Amino acid sequence: MLYQLFSVVAPIFICAGIGYGWARSGRSYDTEMVTTMVTLIGVPCLVFSALTKVDLDRTVLADMALYSTVSLAAFGIIGYVIVKVSGANIRAYLPCLMFPNTGNMGLPLCLLAFGDVGLALAVVYFTMAALTQFTIGQAISSGQTSFKDLARSPLNYALAGAIFFLFMDMKPPAWIASTTEILGGMTVPIMLITLGISLSSLKIAGLKRGLFFSVVRLVMGFAVGLGVAEAFQLEGMQWGVVIVESAMPVAVFNYLFAMRYNNDPEEVAGMVVISTFISFATLPLLIWFVLG
Repeated sequence: MLYQLFSVVAPIFICAGIGYGWARSGRSYDTEMVTTMVTLIGVPCLVFSALTKVDLDRTVLADMALYSTVSLAAFGIIGYVIVKVSGANIRAYLPCLMFPNTGNMGLPLCLLAFGDVGLALAVVYFTMAALTQFTIGQAISSGQTSFKDLARSPLNYALAGAIFFLFMDMKPPAWIASTTEILGGMTVPIMLITLGISLSSLKIAGLKRGLFFSVVRLVMGFAVGLGVAEAFQLEGMQWGVVIVESAMPVAVFNYLFAMRYNNDPEEVAGMVVISTFISFATLPLLIWFVLG
């Protein structure tokens, strides 16, 4: 069990550590370009490839979309109450509690812990979280909804394409499958390296409040994930993926939105850093729990 835990957690630390070390060494890294490339190319290809290459019943994937939606809704309701009672800035702090890092950390963890099938299930959770973050989350951060940005997102078209092949019970042409698999394959390692790069440059502000909300995000995430898994009587990989994805730290995209709309970006950065480092320390326990 210890070796299995190490095999799952070590690549996360190593890849993020490479990014952190790269940044600390003073070497250049165009984070904006890399993030844009992964968002517009890597993630859509990963979503399409993961959903079309595994042999999973359509109802299983649809059910996972339901579980993730219920989890995200619970995060929103509980998070709103906590932020409101604490008197903190709703536009800055609510997205941090609602949207965990299901991409940079959740996808690699589920891939390493559960293999390709687990990755496909995690991709569904991640896709629902990404769609929600770029609609409801962006609306919370900005105070307005932009349907134009949603319509331009390649993620929507990748998801629509995958759903088409799934419901037609067809496999995509070999050249499409190979291309999306290659391009999607760059996503996970680049996400982790970029996470390390981001952590090296974020400055911690509002340490006391950041620590409080970081702990809330992790504890609430685990509790909601476990509650949803038990409420729907999930078993095996579905049970584990829902808990792992729900228990992830604050997503880096929350910081990007906070910067874009000037919503206490330094404090949001602090939450990203603190929750991620706490999560690194608790990852072995989380993996032990879902694999045990």
